Amino acid sequence: MKTSILAALGLLVLAGSAQAQTSDPSGTYLSESGETRVRIARCGQAYCGTIVSVQGDAKDSNNPDPGQRGRSLVGVQMISNIVPSGEGFTGQLYNYKDGKTYSGKMSFQGKAMQLSGCVLGGLICRSQTWSKVN
Repeated sequence: MKTSILAALGLLVLAGSAQAQTSDPSGTYLSESGETRVRIARCGQAYCGTIVSVQGDAKDSNNPDPGQRGRSLVGVQMISNIVPSGEGFTGQLYNYKDGKTYSGKMSFQGKAMQLSGCVLGGLICRSQTWSKVN
């Protein structure tokens, strides 16, 4: 469960390097655990990340809305409102493992995305590295 939470939190936060890499985070990323693939693409004025595949229970069973608990995780927008911030990006991440939404940061280095999800106004954060698969 810790790996899944970190993976989800990881989508939120990217810590940056080269400006070309931070200007467009688009692509499909594989979580550190290898359980989840998320496609990041333009979503209006910002970017968002949509789940394209997930291993294990593929239902949104921990969603705080009981009406959403039977839906498939594939197609769920897991990351929202990703906008440039400093040398990386900030946004919000829905963690389907616990049904909560976190704030976070993202940065890129080569084909790696460094993600950090935070609670308590950034007091407690967890990080993961996701790999770009396309």
